[in-house]
Amino acid sequence: MSPMKPQLPPVAPEVVADAVEGLTARLRKKLDAAIESYTALPVGAEGVTRSVRCGEDAEVTLTPGPSGVLTDAEQAVCGCLLAPRCLHRAAILSVCPVGETVADADADADAERGDPAADEEPPTGEGPPITEALPPPTRSQVTAATGLRAAAAAVLTAGVPAAGAVPQAELLRAAHAARLAGLHRAEAAALRVVRGLRAARAREDGHRLADLVAALRELLLTTHRLAAADPDPALVGTARRAYRPGGALKVLGVCREPVISATGYGGVVTHLVGEDGHWFSVADVKPGGPARARAAATATVALGSGALDHAGLARGGLLISGATASPEGRLGSGRGVRATPLTGLPWSSGPLAALFGRPLRETVGDLLAESQDTPPTLIGCDLVVVGAVGDGLLARERGPDSSQEGPLIRLLPAHSHPDLAHAANFAQLAARPGIRVRVIGRLDLDRAATLRPLAVGPVPETEATLRLPENWLGRADLGYDRLRGAHFPPPDALPPVAGLDGFPADPLADSPLWRMRRLVELAVAGGRRAVAEPARDGDGQGSAAALRRGGFGTMADLATALTAEADRRTRDAFGRLSDADSDHYALVWLSAAVHLAGAERALVRATW
Repeated sequence: MSPMKPQLPPVAPEVVADAVEGLTARLRKKLDAAIESYTALPVGAEGVTRSVRCGEDAEVTLTPGPSGVLTDAEQAVCGCLLAPRCLHRAAILSVCPVGETVADADADADAERGDPAADEEPPTGEGPPITEALPPPTRSQVTAATGLRAAAAAVLTAGVPAAGAVPQAELLRAAHAARLAGLHRAEAAALRVVRGLRAARAREDGHRLADLVAALRELLLTTHRLAAADPDPALVGTARRAYRPGGALKVLGVCREPVISATGYGGVVTHLVGEDGHWFSVADVKPGGPARARAAATATVALGSGALDHAGLARGGLLISGATASPEGRLGSGRGVRATPLTGLPWSSGPLAALFGRPLRETVGDLLAESQDTPPTLIGCDLVVVGAVGDGLLARERGPDSSQEGPLIRLLPAHSHPDLAHAANFAQLAARPGIRVRVIGRLDLDRAATLRPLAVGPVPETEATLRLPENWLGRADLGYDRLRGAHFPPPDALPPVAGLDGFPADPLADSPLWRMRRLVELAVAGGRRAVAEPARDGDGQGSAAALRRGGFGTMADLATALTAEADRRTRDAFGRLSDADSDHYALVWLSAAVHLAGAERALVRATW
């Protein structure tokens, strides 16, 4: 991707939509080409103002407000004669990151995986009201959801190559209408789709087609249910977290997690555990990207006396009076909150030791049974490293009896950004098969038996484990602390481990589901015309037949229906081909995508 984009300020969706809609039909046809050429231009900076010279007499100047986001059309000015309805201004605004305006119901988990959430704390301990609709949805909400569904269906029909700036602007306009109607979850999903489309079209290194597919599936499913007046309030989402009074609270630090978002935000989330075993967290996420994520690692915690930073909190604790917390465990920092730093505990002591007291399979089973989405809590386990596979590790769970071996599980870095320490630390661990480590991590529900570790520590009562500095208090944050040779035992202290010859196959990769996954992803990557090809050659690849032979009969029927619907064209009374029904096509695709996601989730559960 161009070096320009991270330097430009975020822009509100409606500002982009207005700029694109203000272009003439002739200029709209040139917009995508202009965007591609302008992304290579240098960006001038003077204070908060950013400027881009697009031609001899055309310089676009962007001056965001106090929030750092361009929220008004007058904050984006071009010096050409056609301004403000000019190609230069619309193209530069289309290059800017899409600004954050709302947080959906799952924003807390999104923030910890890289998307910033609405973390503004309330000024008092009572917390702000939640913006939430009572069932059923109002008429205006149904109308907004219907319009957003139509815009999403048009994007799906077009596919990534044809979903340029104009379709994206139409989706942003519909997302803005959804926000005005109070549909926060739908708007957040739409913004993720736009970011995914931009990343796909720009071939960004961090882009994953599977993420774009998931975002589009979420958007179509949410808007379809809202348009049908589904009364489930979770479909509406919330504009901000509600911080509820929690009284006196004692929390102990566990680890720090870097946050780097695709929208230019960066920071840190410090995870903590209460005396009763409940998880809490303190976040510091602001505009700034990777540099902000590095700096926040040792930034002062905005809670209590201000004498503690995130590095100290991750290995210390707090005694809080007048505590406020969101339902997800995010601690607030209102005026009535008082916090006193405490001496921390190693992972082997007190309530922290309980994190490692259950077999991994039992812990994972409970979490998967509780939630259909990414579990909000982290999990702990003791593992022995077996070896390296790709950019990850293979490990087995080991109980107190070292002769008992658990199944192989995959460990993948929580972040791959080169400015963070995950990759370097994984390389150090991979070079020492047989080492035993205590791990705190998060489940990856998109992959078979996979954890993404956030921190590691030594396993008690063994020599074949880490030897960390005393001031690290028995853990290393994999995103920030760098493991060195002195932190490992000598080679002769590491017991031999079995090779990878018996490494089990990945049921997701080896099952016939890959055929359905390829078809669902092809619909997004190539558009409706690409999906129609299998129907025209009589399913020459045998995808439906292979699915049926593998026991996925319903999946085979959905694959056949999707390719048939993609190729369906009707004629009017004069025999002329009419426009394809994008809404019905999107519904058929959505049925296939939802069924596929459910089947893949069931296979992932089975691997644990």
